[in-house]
Amino acid sequence: MLNWWGGPYGKTWQSTLGPIRTSAGQVSVRPIRLRDAKTWSELRVRNEQTLVPWEPTGMGTWEQRHHTSQWGPLYSALRSEAKRGTILPYVIELDGRYVGQLTVGNIQRGAVRSAWIGYWIDSEHFGGGIATAAVALGVDHCFGRVGLHRLDATVQPANQASQAVLAKVGFRNEGLLKRYMDVNSQWRDHLLFALTVEDLPTSAVEALVRSGRASY
Repeated sequence: MLNWWGGPYGKTWQSTLGPIRTSAGQVSVRPIRLRDAKTWSELRVRNEQTLVPWEPTGMGTWEQRHHTSQWGPLYSALRSEAKRGTILPYVIELDGRYVGQLTVGNIQRGAVRSAWIGYWIDSEHFGGGIATAAVALGVDHCFGRVGLHRLDATVQPANQASQAVLAKVGFRNEGLLKRYMDVNSQWRDHLLFALTVEDLPTSAVEALVRSGRASY
């Protein structure tokens, strides 16, 4: 299966992005792996309090949903969608260690060529520019090899940290989505942020480097 510019849909998720350096260390983004189960489970369970307020409501307890046994089916589903070109499921690494995830989903082709982007990182690494660097790497990949034109991100108004990440990469606030998503068992308002190819004169990573927030 080919994308609009002639490349294979299912190959773009296999790329490793980066690295670039922030104050926290060397940040890179790589495809998820089946052997990520233990680290994924440990990080998700440990970060329950910082993730629950922002993530969609799920079935069962947080610990049940993030037991190591859940990774295999999740990995298989994500890999299948990735091969079809509808999602890019990545791990964020700091100095080679799994510290979070970056996902690009609902990839649409044709005249739209858009997707949403989402991310989370381990609370022990907040404040080091890791999420910002990872999002910049993801943006450049999406606007480059993947061939997208627009990326959306939705953030609750209270999530100032996530809004700051998007702003540093160049996303603009396009308005409020009322009762947009069921989060923590309640329909929550979200702000819609967006970025298009025309908003970046060079690349997201280069803009970060020029601002002093990252280096090659």
